Amino acid sequence: MVQLIVGKKGKGKTKCLLDKVNTEVKNVLGSVVFLDKNTKHMYELNNKIRLIVVSDFMITSPDEFIGFVSGIISQDHDLQQMYFDSFLNISCLEGKDITDTIGKLEKLGEKFGIEFVLSLSMDEAELPESLKSKIVISL
Repeated sequence: MVQLIVGKKGKGKTKCLLDKVNTEVKNVLGSVVFLDKNTKHMYELNNKIRLIVVSDFMITSPDEFIGFVSGIISQDHDLQQMYFDSFLNISCLEGKDITDTIGKLEKLGEKFGIEFVLSLSMDEAELPESLKSKIVISL
């Protein structure tokens, strides 16, 4: 399952994402991973959440990003949730169509039982119609 937190830059998406992950980590039995572009929010995350700084791994395309996520999934059989802050940035999708990549995440989620929560710096109106049903928070 893929859930989207959408809104323009500076609207508070990261705060919503951090609140959600810190609340959810208390209720999940498996592990939780938080992908971000830097370590800025490291001390705001519960210590049970694994922070991965994507920029450390030289990802340059959406396909490489999906491969990276697949690698994380393959190494953690207890993985239950993944949170992506600055999704467009870390997945190399700024200014590109996001439908295909989100579709691949949806398939991975179904196959391995993982919930993905993404923060997108896009207004709800800019989102493709096919993805609007995945919005959980619109700022």
